[in-house]
Amino acid sequence: MDLAGFKQSVSAKVPPSGLSQAAQALWWDAKGDWDKAHACAQAQDDKSGCWVHAYLHRKEGDPSNAGYWYRRAGKQPATVSLTQEWSAIAEALLGD
Repeated sequence: MDLAGFKQSVSAKVPPSGLSQAAQALWWDAKGDWDKAHACAQAQDDKSGCWVHAYLHRKEGDPSNAGYWYRRAGKQPATVSLTQEWSAIAEALLGD
């Protein structure tokens, strides 16, 4: 699935099948369900899950917690807009 298809899928009631927990987290975030997004990010305990987890805490306004998750993901804290970061993470996850 490409980024455009992923964004379009957000109009559905459930995420497309075959997505990782991290990608599902971004999907739920795009639907406005931060809690469900957070649960999905926590369920994938690897660098991808940590990256999404960092993004979610950055979006929440908790830079300290976000910093912890960026470090676990092996990423520098994002300095771009949340929208840009969401797209960059989605493209990376969908390209895996």
